[in-house]
Formats: sequence, C-alpha cells, structure tokens
Amino acid sequence: MKQPTILDVAERAGVSKSLVSLVMREPERVSDTSREAVLQAAQELGYRPNAVARSLVQRRTRVIGVVLSDLHNPFFADVADGIEEAAVQRGYRAMLSSGFLAPKRERIAIETMLELRVDGLIMLGSMMKVAKIERMADALPITLLGRHTRSKALDSVGVDDSAGARQAVDHLVSLGHEKIVHIHAGTAAGAPRRRSGYEKAMRRHDLQPRLVKGAFTESGGAAAMREILDGGDIPTAVFAPNDFAALGAMETIDAAGLDIPADISLVGYDDLALAALPRISLTTIGQPRADLGRQAVRLVLECLDAGRTTARHIVIPPTLVVRSTTAPPRS
Repeated sequence: MKQPTILDVAERAGVSKSLVSLVMREPERVSDTSREAVLQAAQELGYRPNAVARSLVQRRTRVIGVVLSDLHNPFFADVADGIEEAAVQRGYRAMLSSGFLAPKRERIAIETMLELRVDGLIMLGSMMKVAKIERMADALPITLLGRHTRSKALDSVGVDDSAGARQAVDHLVSLGHEKIVHIHAGTAAGAPRRRSGYEKAMRRHDLQPRLVKGAFTESGGAAAMREILDGGDIPTAVFAPNDFAALGAMETIDAAGLDIPADISLVGYDDLALAALPRISLTTIGQPRADLGRQAVRLVLECLDAGRTTARHIVIPPTLVVRSTTAPPRS
C-alpha cells in the first residue's frame, strides 16, 4: 500500500501543507481547532512524519546512539533503561547496538550510528582505545559510560571502582578474613581500577594480594574459581569483578561441595536484581545503574542544546550491600 503523505493529510483536513508541517513540528503554535483537524486526518490515514526528511531540514535526528559492549549482561540493560527514560523526557530517542565484547564489532556499531546521523553517542563499557574514540568526537558529542578517562575531548560517567574494591576488602577484613583472592577481568572497562583498589586495600591491611585472571562473565568467574580451588591454597574469601562472575564462582564452589559463606565468603560487584534473590543473596558493591544512564544523557544534551565544549567527568560513589554470602571465616 502507498504510504500517505503530508499532502494527503492536508487535503483530508482541508488545510495547507505548511500548516500540517507546523502541527507536526510545533503543535503548540497552532490553534486547537486546526491542530485537532490535522491530527484526526493523520490518524485516519495512518500518516507518520518522515523522520529522515525532517532531520535533513533541521540538521538534527533527535536520536542518541548507545553502543553497549555486552547485551547479555543485565547491568547494561538497567543502564539503558536510565538512558531511554532521560532521552524521552528531553524529546530524544535512544538507538541501541552492541559491540559483542569485541573492539572490531564495536567499531562497526559506531560506524553504523554515524551513518544514521545520530546527534550524540554514549559508549557503555567500551573496549576501544580512547585515542580512537577521541578522533570521532569532532563529529558529535561522545560520553564514555562505565569507563574512567581524563580526556579533554570526551565526557565520562562512572562509579569510583577503586573505592568499591576498597569497600569489599574492608568488609571482608572486618569479618576476620586475611586470605582474600580477587578474580580480575583484565583490561575490561572498570576492571583495572577494581584490581588496583583491591591491591591497595590489601596492602593497607598488611595482607598479601592474590590475583586470578577471570572475566566479566559467568563462565569467566567459574573458570577462575576452579583455578583457585585446584591450586590447593584455598582462600577464605573471594572478591569477584562483577555479579555475573560471582555467580559463576558460586556454582563452582557449590560443585566442589564447599559452603558459602562457611567455607568461602563471596563478594560481587554491580548489585544486579538477581543478586538480591533469596536463593542467591549476594553481598556486592552497588552501582546506581539507571542514574548512570541519566547522567550520560545529561552530558550529551549539555553539548547539543547548551553548547558546552569543555569535557566533564562525573564519578559517583558506590555502596556496599551486605547479604548472606559473607561471614567470619571458620576458626
């Protein structure tokens, strides 16, 4: 079927093409009678404004691109909710794509966003080098979310991951733990600061840090935990890089016939909704996920609508959430 045009709406409503266009762009400038006639005609015909044509005229799509590093992690979905909510409130829409935890795939997703002429870009958990992202910032405002930078070309929003790791270690030490292992996630966004915070906190308590390589995934946490148990020197506590990895570690501990927290205390990071489920009840470090998304949108729109040109970097404090997976070690 042929799609109805703005001329069809004008003819049905008995008004000019320019008046229909004004109703679609700035309805508050049109009288109630004319506005209702145009909207009624549009509804009857099934007409929708051509967003592409409108963007060419206004040089704005009113779309914010969002590139997530991993669609399978609920953390990113929660942050995306905050982005979408804030964007809609300001008259924008969010367009999501995934980098699939691979810099090359992330680059393809970004190129697609640029081709679609998004007005701004939010990169959540990006794995690309900052220098490459900075080269794209000449074309549009870019905010890194969940990754710290002091770039003069990019905005950033994140949680103080070093402080979060310190809270995890301090909590475990307060319970009497000394043999605390950290499963780290390499160079993934946020992981280096969590590792650094853990190491500094351990040394501050005159304890020896012990690191085992894992990943921000359930399988990564499970594999790292198997390596820890197979090593023979079993710790009394484990600090995982995020809640997903903690779940994988939890499965491995259970499969080995050990008890949480009697044999091994476990701390995650993120405070996902599943961490609070009664059967999991994971002690973790909380991040205000929806608020992170809202803050990122605010930074993008400060550049688009207010003309800000100097980079801003927002760091939000994390929160220790104590549940059932931590307790004093066996005497």
